[in-house]
Amino acid sequence: MKIHPHPVLLLLLSLASAAAQPNALRVEGSNTFGEKLGPRLIAAFAKGNPGIDVILKRPGSGPGLAALIAGRTDIAPTSRPANEQEIAAAKAAGYRLRSQSIGSYGVALVVNEKNPLTNLKPAQVRGIFTGRITNWKQVGGPDRRIRLFVLDRTTGARAGFQDLAMRGEDYAASVQALPDYASIVAAVAGSADAIGYTGIGPLPRGARALLINGQPANGAAIYEAVYPYASTIYFYTLAGRETKAARIFTSFVLSREGQRVLQSAGYVPRLPKPASVARNLAP
Repeated sequence: MKIHPHPVLLLLLSLASAAAQPNALRVEGSNTFGEKLGPRLIAAFAKGNPGIDVILKRPGSGPGLAALIAGRTDIAPTSRPANEQEIAAAKAAGYRLRSQSIGSYGVALVVNEKNPLTNLKPAQVRGIFTGRITNWKQVGGPDRRIRLFVLDRTTGARAGFQDLAMRGEDYAASVQALPDYASIVAAVAGSADAIGYTGIGPLPRGARALLINGQPANGAAIYEAVYPYASTIYFYTLAGRETKAARIFTSFVLSREGQRVLQSAGYVPRLPKPASVARNLAP
């Protein structure tokens, strides 16, 4: 007599088998990671790991950590450390958050090369972008009205600059919003009275980066934690509950290849550390 397994049992066995395979990875969190860096890393990762499908969402660092604690994502990329409330929420749910730094990002302030100013203080930058400072003479420059170029609302980095440089305050009503950093740099290069921001890296003729508190916008200043408009990017997971796919992807991001992708996207690679730093996340 042939025994046929119950359909419900077959379904449960099928689901359990699928869950055991490292064929899906959910990554949800920071806009700073998800807007440009995440897609590039995932594309490079897919070449050597065609059996793992990565699903990327970028609602922000806070929502990403909430999704991680709720079990809706495997990795929560953040552009800041988890706060006390998030750590407590994880503990209340019976988990412990584990973080791994993957690199850093920085934002350079750019002006037209004809602008005689070379340095601004953070308070002056905040005043300019919030609209409290409207003329260059208020910060030691010529008697000319300041033109402001910023990213538009569809870009996550717009809010990132607000957090880093403006303490979350609103942009001035006079800002001109543009779709990307390249457009901002081009606009600044074409206007002697302009200021804007962009990622760390070379600038075209007509625009140059300002010193902030006397510090240049470069990788060395970010490594030394002396440049103010920079922050570490983290991968958060639930300690002891990392999926195989999450471990494989994290190891790739920390590898030489992953760090080259990160650098080519305009981010700053993580400080060199012993290979054992990622031992607990190795496949």
